[in-house]
Amino acid sequence: MKVSAITVSHGHSEELAESLPALASQADEVLVIANTAESVPPPGLSNSLLQSREAPRVRVLQNERPLNYAANLNKGIAETSGDLVLVANPDAVPEPGAVAILQEFVAGRPRCGVAGPQLRNPDGSWQPSRRRFPTVAGTLVRRTLLRRLFPPLERQRAHYHLDERPTEPVKADWMLGGFLLLRREMLAELGGFDAGFPMYGEEIDLCYRAARAGWERWYVPAAVVRHRWDRLTDERLWTRRTLWHWRSILRFVRKHPERLLAIK
Repeated sequence: MKVSAITVSHGHSEELAESLPALASQADEVLVIANTAESVPPPGLSNSLLQSREAPRVRVLQNERPLNYAANLNKGIAETSGDLVLVANPDAVPEPGAVAILQEFVAGRPRCGVAGPQLRNPDGSWQPSRRRFPTVAGTLVRRTLLRRLFPPLERQRAHYHLDERPTEPVKADWMLGGFLLLRREMLAELGGFDAGFPMYGEEIDLCYRAARAGWERWYVPAAVVRHRWDRLTDERLWTRRTLWHWRSILRFVRKHPERLLAIK
């Protein structure tokens, strides 16, 4: 099964210098979507790729105007042809063989629509990338001042699966969207990502719709990817990103009002 990788750039030159060669060596094609005029990979990066055997696999698509993340991913899906679509943040660097492990896993399970790797911080520490679907109480704590009184990473251990470190593949509700392998057949059935999410939550919505349609989501820890987890909205309460979060939360609730019954 052919793998098409998509990464959206907002000028991440240093990150792309490391992640693009790793992606290009493991995927059949790589599409970089430059979301602003300044976000095209710098000449040095382009030259390094042109001198490598992976160069024909990498293509840059320049947006005429900025799009949100979900819209960019849908654009990338339409511009690629692989049976499997890998969405990867510019700062996500797969360890050797990581994509092949995910690819083999998905190929062996026809109803697996989403496969996520084990994410690790740049210092090698583990990231809690496998999550449960959001509940009312949990969301209120994570997205309000209540998180100062009830730190989520201490008090919501079940949500983050903090007491589980599986070494074999396990099913997941959803996983962080920094690096996910998606089956194109599932994306076509679901209509891709919902571009109505301004930023954040688009992967939760996709996984939730996938679950309702009978598609499986799996966490595959043998595939390891280094990824910087900034947690910007956890460190600062009132920012533009906070507003994006709440807009996404409200959209998710409007689309899936039954989740209001999931209190805690």
